[in-house]
Amino acid sequence: MAKGKDQHGKVDPARRRFLTDTLRTAVGVGLVAMTLGVYQRQARALPATAIRPPGAGDEQAFQAACVRCGLCVRDCPYDTLKLAQLGDEVALGTPYFHARDIPCEMCDDIPCVKACPTGALDPALTEINAARMGLAVVVDQEACIAFQGLRCEVCFNVCPVRGKAITLNYQHNDRSGKHALFIPVVHSKDCTGCGKCEKSCILEEAAIKVFPLALAKGMLGKHYRLGWEQKADAGKALVTPDAPHQYNLPEGMRYEHGGKGLVPEQQPGQQGVPPFSDNPLDTLNRKGGL
Repeated sequence: MAKGKDQHGKVDPARRRFLTDTLRTAVGVGLVAMTLGVYQRQARALPATAIRPPGAGDEQAFQAACVRCGLCVRDCPYDTLKLAQLGDEVALGTPYFHARDIPCEMCDDIPCVKACPTGALDPALTEINAARMGLAVVVDQEACIAFQGLRCEVCFNVCPVRGKAITLNYQHNDRSGKHALFIPVVHSKDCTGCGKCEKSCILEEAAIKVFPLALAKGMLGKHYRLGWEQKADAGKALVTPDAPHQYNLPEGMRYEHGGKGLVPEQQPGQQGVPPFSDNPLDTLNRKGGL
């Protein structure tokens, strides 16, 4: 009698049930493993709205070092950080935050970095202003009211690195012809990516958003050299000497490049004549106006 068969040559029902259950379990485990594998491959790239904690650095290196312990999330005093759950677009169990929900408050002692046991959050980061969590980008000039000539400057004023990460560029308002536009400009060398600008944007949908560095940051070609930087390092022009620029100026005038512009030349012994009197009435009574 063949093994596993009864005396009539039929397969033993118990053995059949055992083989069926074993096959079902193997297929189930295989499907789960395949699903998790596909999910992990999809999660290797950080979504555009997910920002890593300070000191995370390169995404692949961070995911390789992070053990999903959650200690950084536990020690974040502002509930900014959260761990990715199954179904999130972020790698399962890794910490991240959404700037529009709760931005990083830029703690001076950086407790999330201190809590990391593996160095996935770089322990060499001791100055929070040196963090590069992401990069703020003004994504919609049509919606940003600063581009319409209205005063806002909220993103500029809430920036923890105020006056460096975001500055205001004054431009002529062509629409009104007599006012200035206060245009926010983000400087990547100082932006920490904390997200406070995106959180504070007064629009229903923020016109300035923070993205992961790999998504937002451009890069010059490695062969590229900026002539003025090379010249400053060398102390002179490296290609051809700079010829002094010749201005076609009115007689008795000179031009200060990057300074006062067109100014009258002074004769030896002659004191400069200020363009305006110290007395405002002299200016108002001047014939012909200003």
